[in-house]
Amino acid sequence: MQTTSLQKRIEDHFASGAAAVGDPDAGAAFHELRDALESGAVRSAEPDVATPTGWRANAWVKQGILLGFRLGQLTASGHDLSFVDKHTYPARQFTPEQGVRIVPGGSSVRSGAYLARSVVCMPPMYVNVGAYVDEGTMVDSHALVGSCAQIGKRVHLSAAAQVGGVLEPVNASPVVLEDDVLVGGNCGIYEGTIVRKRAVLAAGTILTRGTPVFDVVNGIVLRASGDTPLIIPEGAVVVPGARAITKGKAAEWGLSVYTPVIVKYRNEKTELSLALEDLLR
Repeated sequence: MQTTSLQKRIEDHFASGAAAVGDPDAGAAFHELRDALESGAVRSAEPDVATPTGWRANAWVKQGILLGFRLGQLTASGHDLSFVDKHTYPARQFTPEQGVRIVPGGSSVRSGAYLARSVVCMPPMYVNVGAYVDEGTMVDSHALVGSCAQIGKRVHLSAAAQVGGVLEPVNASPVVLEDDVLVGGNCGIYEGTIVRKRAVLAAGTILTRGTPVFDVVNGIVLRASGDTPLIIPEGAVVVPGARAITKGKAAEWGLSVYTPVIVKYRNEKTELSLALEDLLR
């Protein structure tokens, strides 16, 4: 596949606006992109050592995904269950040869998402278009992988974990969870946050662009700034915490606000506590 040729076609049809609707080449370009996303040949974001964060968003891929919504018409789908959605994004179908285990019970993977071999999906869960889920990752019950999110190898998304998606603006970086990250239950990772390799997010941790993270090990505060998203360091163990409000009525009332806290970095004891993961796959 000539990526540069596909990129130009996508960009041209996206720029043409409503004129793309009904254009056979626009439909063909979209379907070529969707197949490339599902095979992992094209990604909405990818590692890039030349960038400050180590990741680069591919705006043209997001344009292609949005083009699919523009071209899509409502159509009935499903067998025992009934769905009505854009015909350009049906639920993906899998075969045993693909090596992805999806347990019955209401899970869905939208077309245009990539799932590598040995990924495990526990019901009910959902993976949206443009997402990339690498080998050995578990997506547990009620977990969400949002549009264009990038999930590394051997990541565990525990029950009810939410990985935010981003389609617009098209140049915005998606949420990235690098290899061997453990995300506890009811966590939320949003707004382009990058979680480096082997980090652990304890249950209930919420990470957003506007949330400072207090690293008590190194005595620093981590924040998003300008074009740089919030970045959780490699091996960090993050737990939900609170910090006192020191001014005004809130101080008088003794109120505090939520903040994530890095309490330590992964060590041998942490590794032993995660050994159960291998038994679940």
